[in-house]
Amino acid sequence: MKVLLNLFKSANMNGMHSNSHFVELNDVRKFVREPDKYAHKGTFGHALIAGGSYGKMGAIILSSRAALRTGCGLVTSYVPECGYSILQSSFPESMVLTDPHEKTLSTFPSDLSSFRAIGVGMGMGTSADSQQALYTLLHTLVQTQNRPVLVLDADALNILSLKPDWLPAVPQDSILTPHSQELVRLIGTWKNDFEKLDKTKNFSKQYKIIILIKGANTAIVCPDGEVYVNTTGNWGMATAGSGDVLTGVLTSLLAQGLTEKEAAIMGVYLHGLAGDLAAQSIHPKSLIASDIVSYLPAAWQAIHHFTSF
Repeated sequence: MKVLLNLFKSANMNGMHSNSHFVELNDVRKFVREPDKYAHKGTFGHALIAGGSYGKMGAIILSSRAALRTGCGLVTSYVPECGYSILQSSFPESMVLTDPHEKTLSTFPSDLSSFRAIGVGMGMGTSADSQQALYTLLHTLVQTQNRPVLVLDADALNILSLKPDWLPAVPQDSILTPHSQELVRLIGTWKNDFEKLDKTKNFSKQYKIIILIKGANTAIVCPDGEVYVNTTGNWGMATAGSGDVLTGVLTSLLAQGLTEKEAAIMGVYLHGLAGDLAAQSIHPKSLIASDIVSYLPAAWQAIHHFTSF
């Protein structure tokens, strides 16, 4: 995205009309909402974090922790049976629901109305059972009143690339969070950054979904053609589990009542800022995903209380 980044900078500096915007601190401060002094955990929303499979339960732990650290009031983790003891012992703040299958997801709860937002896909694999689980989720949401907002990551995206005829069933304004290879599987290859962005914008418009092009200076592509380029983050965040943390952050913000566009913009910025603050005391080469979660409180301090960093 380096070529596009320089183009956006040039357009903005010269006062040219552009549907691309840089996201900076003052932009995300607009989305901060002061809580009522009588607020309780139900006020801050209930997030469902779903995924995991045998040997890949860490992704759900990271995402669930990030969701609660980002400020939603309640988190439920939905995992295969093999993840029950792992979640209960390693993250006691989360409630846990289990799938009937031992090692993979195969379905979803029939009643999703108590959740404001759902993040799904992390570590779930692409087996026939996992595909069935995603199919069930998409068709359950169609019939759900007060439908929760959906964030699709990792293997949920890989399943959609295997089943492209399911894409019309993805609810409008859902947030998809592909890294480069996952994006290739969804939209096909590209020759350069310009074609990459153009194809992503067309895909976003066609299915009326928000797509994050993850990487250095993550771009948030919206169905209306607007693109928001993030300005936080560092190369140390290119590490296993970083994307799982981002999904937890996004799902949490949606559960707290931010709009889909607000959550995408603020979530990417907050995630990157936590990584930047972590890198002030941890060398980027040693940065791990858990460090990003640990520095989310400091990132909130910088945003919410207008402190310097």
